[in-house]
Amino acid sequence: MEDSYLHKGMRRQLVEEIRRKSITNEAVLKALGAIPRHYFMDSSFLKIAYQDKAFPIGAGQTISQPYTVAFQTQLLDVKSMDKVLEVGTGSGYQTAVLLELGARVFSIERQKELYAKSQRILTQLGYHAQFFYGDGYAGLPSYGPFDKILVTAGAPEIPEKLPSQLKIGGIMVIPVGPDGKQIMTRIQRTGEEDYQITEHGNFSFVPLLKGTAS
Repeated sequence: MEDSYLHKGMRRQLVEEIRRKSITNEAVLKALGAIPRHYFMDSSFLKIAYQDKAFPIGAGQTISQPYTVAFQTQLLDVKSMDKVLEVGTGSGYQTAVLLELGARVFSIERQKELYAKSQRILTQLGYHAQFFYGDGYAGLPSYGPFDKILVTAGAPEIPEKLPSQLKIGGIMVIPVGPDGKQIMTRIQRTGEEDYQITEHGNFSFVPLLKGTAS
């Protein structure tokens, strides 16, 4: 698949649109400008790949709205070499943003179709993460603790096993609430048993489901 001057021009316009919507982290904006989002979408969506909208990617999932990706990533405050657990690989687009920022990414996906597809696309683009087919609710305790945890689907409540996989000082960002109406929630681990929780506006995500699907 080609990344043409037209695609790059549309990406620049998208980045400027997202900047106007209150995203101020220049590293995040630069990452969005570097990643060919159309690679992560079916060919029938190529002409609308750089609209600030979510679109279906198969298996009942969507590629997130670029603004939402930028908002979550900015809230997560990703630093180079951060060890990041991503719950919900999905299309792999958010994974690419984390990798572009220099993070070491451990990504879990419960849908086998997406698990395989996202790895293929990211490898073709030269991005390298550690991928896991499994239940995001459980996290990856044997690979923790993590500097950051990012959940890319809406959970009805904060999954019990995830916050404890943060390092002290670590940050988790997760949309929490009923289907289609979540509050973006930031959790910072401040001690062995202590967490600071703040809320950052309303969003709409596909649901975070337990277990795995073939």
